[in-house]
Amino acid sequence: MSSDITEALVRDLKGAGIEVDSSSRRRTEYSFDASNYRVRPQAVAFPRSSHDVRSIIRVCRLHGCPVTSRGGGTSMAGNAIGTGLVMDFSRYMNRLLELDLESRTVTVEPGIILTTLQKEIQAATGGTYTFAPDPSSMGRVTVAGAIGNDACGNHSVRDGRTADHIVSVDLVTASGHLVTAEAGGVRALDPSDAESAAEAARIQEGLKHLADSNLAVFRTEFGRLARQVSGYQLANLLPENGFDTAKALAGSEGTCAVIVSATVKLAKVAPSALLVCLGYPDVVAAASDVPEILRFNPAAVEGIDDAIVQTVRHRRGDAAVGALPKGNAYLYVDLDGENPEDVRRQAENLLQSLAERGNLLEGLAVPDPSDRANLWRVREDGAGLSSRLADGEQSWAGWEDAAVSPENLAAYLSDFTALLEEHQLRGVMYGHFGAGCTHVRITFDPRSASGRDVMERFLREAAALVSRHGGSLSGEHGDGRARSELLPIMYSPAAITAFTHYKAIWDPHELLNPGIITKPAPIMSDLALAGAPARGFRTSFALEPTLKGREGFPDAVQSCIGVGRCRTTAGAGVMCPSYRATRDEKDSTRARARVLQEMVMGSRTAQEGWKSKDVRESLDLCLSCKACSSDCPAGVDMASYKSEFFHHFYQRRLRPLSHYSLGWLPTWLKVTGRIAPLINMTLRSPLAGVIARAAGITTKRKMPDFASRGQLEREIGTARPTDADTVLFVDSFTRGFRPAVAGAAKRVLEDAQKSVECSADQCCGLTWISTGQLDTARKLLRKTAAALDDGTDRPIVVIEPSCAAALRKDLPELVPTESARRVASRIQNFAGAVLEQANAGWRPQTIPTAVTVQTHCHEYATFGSASQTSALAALGVSSINQATGCCGVAGNFGFEHQHFDVSMAVAEQSLVPALRETSEGTPILTDGFSCHMQVRQILENHTDQASRHLAEIIDPGPAHHRQ
Repeated sequence: MSSDITEALVRDLKGAGIEVDSSSRRRTEYSFDASNYRVRPQAVAFPRSSHDVRSIIRVCRLHGCPVTSRGGGTSMAGNAIGTGLVMDFSRYMNRLLELDLESRTVTVEPGIILTTLQKEIQAATGGTYTFAPDPSSMGRVTVAGAIGNDACGNHSVRDGRTADHIVSVDLVTASGHLVTAEAGGVRALDPSDAESAAEAARIQEGLKHLADSNLAVFRTEFGRLARQVSGYQLANLLPENGFDTAKALAGSEGTCAVIVSATVKLAKVAPSALLVCLGYPDVVAAASDVPEILRFNPAAVEGIDDAIVQTVRHRRGDAAVGALPKGNAYLYVDLDGENPEDVRRQAENLLQSLAERGNLLEGLAVPDPSDRANLWRVREDGAGLSSRLADGEQSWAGWEDAAVSPENLAAYLSDFTALLEEHQLRGVMYGHFGAGCTHVRITFDPRSASGRDVMERFLREAAALVSRHGGSLSGEHGDGRARSELLPIMYSPAAITAFTHYKAIWDPHELLNPGIITKPAPIMSDLALAGAPARGFRTSFALEPTLKGREGFPDAVQSCIGVGRCRTTAGAGVMCPSYRATRDEKDSTRARARVLQEMVMGSRTAQEGWKSKDVRESLDLCLSCKACSSDCPAGVDMASYKSEFFHHFYQRRLRPLSHYSLGWLPTWLKVTGRIAPLINMTLRSPLAGVIARAAGITTKRKMPDFASRGQLEREIGTARPTDADTVLFVDSFTRGFRPAVAGAAKRVLEDAQKSVECSADQCCGLTWISTGQLDTARKLLRKTAAALDDGTDRPIVVIEPSCAAALRKDLPELVPTESARRVASRIQNFAGAVLEQANAGWRPQTIPTAVTVQTHCHEYATFGSASQTSALAALGVSSINQATGCCGVAGNFGFEHQHFDVSMAVAEQSLVPALRETSEGTPILTDGFSCHMQVRQILENHTDQASRHLAEIIDPGPAHHRQ
């Protein structure tokens, strides 16, 4: 489309009251999904109602502009991107409309997220019912997306595909009419709408004729196996299947009509469940046992490759996996039923039966809920984890969704692994083994011509292989751009012709998602990394290239493959706080990574490089919380990328005022420490607002009192013993604002029989790092490393968790020397030090019975999500209420005037609800100074003591210390 047509399209859409965005940044964000492809749209629209959708379709038809429907944008086949207009339904059309217990159905808008739908159903039915399909990406997949791909999920052995749960769908057709597809046919949603009634009649007549003309083809080629999702599901149009036009649209990938609401069935929740984990020597041995496992009527049989497990351990530590049986491949078998004892006996019988068969190395039941959650998280993060393995090797989608009958799975995988070896490729496997569906990410090289040649030859041979085994190219991801061209290998010419006719009946003008399933684009066209230069980006952070020939920064930002876990708004994890607050794709980690990818690719839209305004705008609401570095399955560390970008973007440019005030805070604290009373008096005067505005700081946030140097010396003394067995690092925030915490921390360590040397003159450089002032940060860190590298292996206990994280992670990346690495290896967060002493038998004099915990995001990312809660539990705290998200301040972010509202909105996600649940007198643990300030802001009518550091909570007190 020409720019003139695009301008006219956008003008007409805005004239119809549609929210539409054609900015360069927005188009980049929607150029990608979770596939290997990049297709740049002309604009992105955000409909709010079916009326909006009708207007969009009619305007696009007028301008000849293709339309792509998009939910969570997690397609691994490339069916959520397109050249024309992309409609994002997840932002506004995401409500549950009606729940009918009598008919056991629920009607929803297309953009509702599956986990949201499940939670709302369970809340309304007391946990009795749910929506059954549960793909691993259900925390960001929408209902219409699940219908579009005919998604299945982990429990599809029991619950089948999304098609099995569809009652009816309300649609806007390619001509802009509202119709309903259901069992028996297609009708106008409003019977009085003559035009829509005529359109429904035309479609119904066409579908009837298509089915009557192809009875033999539909009966012999379609519906042959449980996971046959490739192509259109035309077997549903057979008279013996009720001429179900709604189910026939499942798996149509947005190519036929636009879903504006769907009525789906409720599924009963089994009251008892037990996970059985099985270890095998390889995936073929695991697949060999699947038919036997299915005899025990499991709800789920999921497979996972050991390479994924090793990647989790490398990235998140052993605790993130928990206990696994010995083996190189694993099956997760979920058994359920009415009675827990019956389920337990069933598990015992299963294990005995498998042991007798001889394939199983070891099996164990996993009754503990937290252990089960850990194991399922490994499986659910499979797509991202397998994309960047522990050894640095990268793998890609493209052949990640083939399916065969379960009884054929072992034979297929045996031949498939041989095919991989023949092409010198490595495949990392996971998937729904109980349904015969394997997800495999393969070590293709899409960057080079030779690598793409190998990739294409392999894909064509793999398609022929799965067809020989009676299987399907796709088992739930759809064909999209990745497999549509390969459909003639699987289907006869008559079936392919039927697909073409089916598409034409619904969409005669090729308006909706053209080039998918019918008239496909070549599978090797539009690859995102084809011929990618990705060079010339020198960085301050030592983001080492993981493989020969690739550079650090481009390779790092390209680690995002679009799985979209950063768009999850509930459940485990902290990322991405700003997206959770705004629900705008722009503010997801994925979108930021995609805009950065565009920059390093050197495309026409990113010629500005390090000076890119698109990237600067995209990074604006990134809190630099670092949660993505641990939560993102692909290991994206947006905080570091933002810091690096700001470093280059602001070279020879005037920075925001807050970069000079908050960014240089440790320097200013050296001054305020001498005149603290005067500063505090001034900040309580009418001048406070003037000073705040001059510093780029919000006037809405209560500022803390500055501490004097004398206050710190009274807490920790002036003597500096050199023979102590522990170094207590007193950071700038503690020195400048919370010196009492330093005294408490020293007393706690000494009470645990530790001799303590206080280091109160060094800086971790955090404020300079977060604002991208990396030259200064490196200078400070070199000095700090030199001062702390004293030739011993004494632990360096850091009071402030964000500073501990900076010294552990950022220090060796910004100062890549042996000295820096030695210091980083000695860093211990305070909660970790307490846990170590508690495990050795120490207990403080007084312990509260209950604590509310707000874990600092940097501590969460660097030292683990359970750092503080584990310490409290080891000390004997019986009731721990944890706020499971970011506080919203995140260093300078929440103090900047333009970010205050978002900061408070982030707090509403988890911190504010946790505080509401906190009873009077219960301490609120905020080791992080940012978290401390946010709690003070929220509880402005309470005393400062409501928010306390762990050291203060377990402080033995000066009197005890003297004894």
